[in-house]
Amino acid sequence: MLSSKRILLIVGGGIAAYKALELVRLLRADGAAVRCVLTQSGAQFVTPLSLQALSEDKVYADLFSLTDESEMGHIQLSRQADLLVVAPATANLMARMAAGLADDLASTVLLATDKPVLIAPAMNVRMWQHPATQSNLSTLRARGVAVIGPNEGAMACNEFGPGRLAEPAEILAAIRDRLAGAEPLAGRHAIVTSGPTYEPIDPVRYIANRSSGQQGHAIAAALAALGARVTLVSGPVAVPDPAGVRVVKIETAAEMLAACQAALPADIAVCAAAVADWRVARPAAEKIKKKPRAAPPSLAMALNPDILATLAEKGPARPRLVVGFAAETSDVVAYAKAKLKSKGCDWMVANDVSPGTGIMGGAENAVHLITRRGVEDWPRLPKAEVARRLARRIAAHLDPETVAT
Repeated sequence: MLSSKRILLIVGGGIAAYKALELVRLLRADGAAVRCVLTQSGAQFVTPLSLQALSEDKVYADLFSLTDESEMGHIQLSRQADLLVVAPATANLMARMAAGLADDLASTVLLATDKPVLIAPAMNVRMWQHPATQSNLSTLRARGVAVIGPNEGAMACNEFGPGRLAEPAEILAAIRDRLAGAEPLAGRHAIVTSGPTYEPIDPVRYIANRSSGQQGHAIAAALAALGARVTLVSGPVAVPDPAGVRVVKIETAAEMLAACQAALPADIAVCAAAVADWRVARPAAEKIKKKPRAAPPSLAMALNPDILATLAEKGPARPRLVVGFAAETSDVVAYAKAKLKSKGCDWMVANDVSPGTGIMGGAENAVHLITRRGVEDWPRLPKAEVARRLARRIAAHLDPETVAT
C-alpha cells in the first residue's frame, strides 16, 4: 500500500495519455496522494478536469502562472512529492530530460527535483528503437531514473513492436518497488541467457528455433532495475539490448556456454535461452549444393553442451541461485519437474509454447514457477511483468529480510 505517499504524476503527450486516468485511480485506491502536471501536448488527449476529478487535487500546467509561481511553484512541486512519475514519457520529453532542458513546467519540475523519478515510455516502435532514444534512455538510467516498460504489441499507428505504455497496474507495481527502499539486488551479479542459438549446417544454412529473446531480455532488464549487475548472453535476436546491461552476443551453444563461464562468478544465473539441443557434427566448409534428382544430404548430428546443467553443477563457481526454463508443447509441468531434477538447478520456469498459445515470439507469457516447495501457476501476463515478478522472487529468495514479494 502507498498510504501517505505523495506522487507527482507528469502526463506527457500521446494517445497513451488516456491510461494516466486509470493510473491516478489505482494510486488513489492504494492510498497515495496524487498531484498532476499536464503538459501542453498531454492536454490534447486528456483534460485537466478529468485528472482533477480523479486526483482530488489541482492540476498544474503553466510554468508562468502568476499565482503558482509567486511561491516558486515549480520548486515546491518538485520537492513536496515522494516520487515523480512520468507517464507517458514521450521521446521528446525523454530527450529534454536527458539534455537538462527546462522550457515548460514539466521539464522544469524534473530538473529542479531532488526526489526519485520513474518514467513509463510510450512511443512509435521506430522512435523507441532509434539510437538517439536509446542513448537518452541510457543517460537517464545512469542518473538513477527508473524505467517501466515499454511493452510490445499493436499500437495506435498500426505498427507492432516495443513502444506501448506499460499497463497502469504494472506502473503501480513499479511505483511500489521504487518507494520500497534501496535496490535489493545491489552488489549482486546475474548472468541471463536469451534468444535462440544458430547451429551452422554450412556457411549459409543453420539450425535454429523460434525464440525471439523477449522474455530473456526482459528478465535482464528487470534484474538490472533491482540493482543487479547483469551480463546478458544473447543469441541472434531483433529486440534491442536492455539499457544498463552488459551484452555478450553469440551464435552457437558452445559460444553461449563459453560466454557464461567467462562471466563467472555470479550470484544468479537465469537460463532463459532456447538453446539448440543438437548441432551438425561437421558443418560443411562450402555451401552444400542441391543436385538434380539426388537424395537430400544426410546430416550427422551431435549433442550440444548442456549450459543449464553445467552452471548448476556443485562447486565453488556455482551461482547461489540457478533458474532454468522449460518450453514444452505437452505435459508442461510434468516435463519441467523432471527437468528440474535432472539439471540440478534450483527453480524451473515452465511454459506451453504450442502454436496456438502465441507465446513463442509473442508479447505475453503464461508460466509455472516450479521450486522444491511446489508449483505456482502464474496468470497470462506481459513478458515484462513476468520478468518483474521473477526478479522480485529472486531478490526475496536471496535476501528475504528486505524484499516483499
